[in-house]
Amino acid sequence: MGLLTTQVGLSDDHVFLIGRPPLSEFLGFIRTMAVDGQSADRGQLAAEWRRANDHVKSLEVAESGIADGPTTQELDPCLASKASSFLASPYFLKSFSMVPASLGVVELDKLVVFQKFIDLAFVSELKQRLTPSPTPERLFDFCLPLAPPLPQVALKQTANNSYTFLTTSTDFRFLEAAMLNPAQLRSYQSDGPAVAALALVVGYGPNFMNVARVENRLVLGNGSHRAYTLRDLGITHAPCIIQDVTRREELEVLGFGDLQQNPDLYLKSVRPPMLRDYFDAALTKIVPVARKQRAIRVTFGVEVMDIPAA
Repeated sequence: MGLLTTQVGLSDDHVFLIGRPPLSEFLGFIRTMAVDGQSADRGQLAAEWRRANDHVKSLEVAESGIADGPTTQELDPCLASKASSFLASPYFLKSFSMVPASLGVVELDKLVVFQKFIDLAFVSELKQRLTPSPTPERLFDFCLPLAPPLPQVALKQTANNSYTFLTTSTDFRFLEAAMLNPAQLRSYQSDGPAVAALALVVGYGPNFMNVARVENRLVLGNGSHRAYTLRDLGITHAPCIIQDVTRREELEVLGFGDLQQNPDLYLKSVRPPMLRDYFDAALTKIVPVARKQRAIRVTFGVEVMDIPAA
């Protein structure tokens, strides 16, 4: 496991998976994200990548087919009520309606992953939320939280038609543009009779661990940091949402990142990248990354005109 020297300043160590194509992505990450990355020895980095790639090739022989045919388990019966409430929640119903989805328990070491890095500072935060031997209920809430703790968000109006939101979480995002009627505005009082309101909604995505069951494999979508945290604590299985993908075209609407762009790498490779690889020193590099904040700027425009009546 390689290590870049951490410089003075606000930075957090990240575990980066190396050894698989493309080499350019690894070099680009170091150059643009790592502390002092622009002065890193590219030749040394390429040599590290080649050694890791040699290890990948050996795994393709020793562990060929290891990701195929993963089994899932039913939730603990004591979670029946909690699971029923979760499946009826609006967050689940709105976000997981595109393909059949159910709750189950997966083996973490069998999960295929497409995320390239893990923020170890965030892992440390997550460990504070979980006892060493969590009950089934505590583990369920950790993996499928309906009311997770949310970082504070700072809001500033930066122009007459522009607002900026700032927070520490990279899960913060623009959610949608929605048309609301006056009855949905509750305590809002306009200057005159309101007809409608266009809401530009920002917030957090549904922070649930989920996997896609596709072409005889389980691919981890959301929840990489929690999956890493659990395995690091010695927990081998976790409850999550299981989405049944019957054809690759469905991946386009599920938000599974690089799985959508390069499906063969994860679905056809005899030994794809897997969660277990984050714990293989021959496949990882610890990279200090400058700490960042997520900013979202929302700007709107209004145009008033008089046009001939039809």
